[in-house]
Amino acid sequence: MDTKELLKKVRKIEIKTRRLSDHIFGGEYHSTFKGRGMTFSEVRQYQFGDDVRNIDWNVTARYNEPYIKVFEEERELTMMLMVDVSGSQLFGTKQQFKKEIITEIAATLAFSATQNNDKIGLILFTDEIELFIPPKKGRSHVLRIIRELLEYEPKSKQTNITEALKFLSNVMKKKAIVFMLSDFIADDYQQTLKIVGGKHDVTGIRVYDQREEGIPNLGMVQMEDEETGELLLVNTNSKKIRTNYSKYYQDRVDYFKDSFTRSGAGSISSRVDESYVKKLLGYFKRRG
Repeated sequence: MDTKELLKKVRKIEIKTRRLSDHIFGGEYHSTFKGRGMTFSEVRQYQFGDDVRNIDWNVTARYNEPYIKVFEEERELTMMLMVDVSGSQLFGTKQQFKKEIITEIAATLAFSATQNNDKIGLILFTDEIELFIPPKKGRSHVLRIIRELLEYEPKSKQTNITEALKFLSNVMKKKAIVFMLSDFIADDYQQTLKIVGGKHDVTGIRVYDQREEGIPNLGMVQMEDEETGELLLVNTNSKKIRTNYSKYYQDRVDYFKDSFTRSGAGSISSRVDESYVKKLLGYFKRRG
C-alpha cells in the first residue's frame, strides 16, 4: 500500500468512526467507564438544594455567607487496545475481512476515549508481541494507531493469547480499560485472563465469520490453515469430518464465553455481517 492510498484509507476510517464516537459512543463510553474518583475544582456560593456536607467552612466564615466546594470527576483513564493480527484475521466470505471490522471497532473505541481526554495504547499480537505503542492522548496518536492497524505486516501467523495478556500485565502497572479484539480461536488462556481481569477492566470482542462455524459439503477440497500455512486435502462429504470441525469450533466459542465470564470480564461477539455499532451500544448500556 503506497502512502497516498494509506492516508486515504486512514481518512476514510477516521470519518466513519469519528462520527460514530462523536454522536453515539462518547456519552455512553463516559458513563460506562468511570474515572478514579472526585477531585476538588472550585468554591461557589451555596444554592438551595446543595448538599450541606460540601460547605467550605473557612470560606464561609471569611465572607459571612455559605460557600460550597465543587468537585469534578477525576476522569483520566488509560485504554489499551489489544489486537490479534494472526493469519486467521484475514478470513472473510462477506463484504469484509475480520481484520477490517476489527480495525473499525478499534478506531471507534479510540476516538471515544479521545473525546473523554483519555490515553490510548496499542498492542498488536500473534503468538508473540508484534508491536507496542505506549498510551498517549490526542487525534494524531489515534491516527498513528489506525495506520498501524491498516498496514502492519506481522512476522508470525499464529496466536497466543496468554503471552499477550502476560505482556499487558508487565507494561501496565496501573488499572486500564482493556479491549482485546480477536476471533479467539485459541485456548489455555483462562488462568492468565483471571489474573489480568482482577487488575484491569477487560472486555473481549470476538469478531467472526459465519462460514467459520461449519464446513459445507463440497466434496474433496484443498484447504489452507491461515495460521500454519499448511495445505490439506479435506473430504467434506464426510459427515464425521464436518461434525468434528463444528465441535472443535463450538468448543473454542464456549471456552471464550466461559473464560471471560469466570474472569469477571465483559465479552461481545460480533459477526462480520452484523452491526458492531448495535453490539457495542448494547454492551455499554448494559454496563452503564
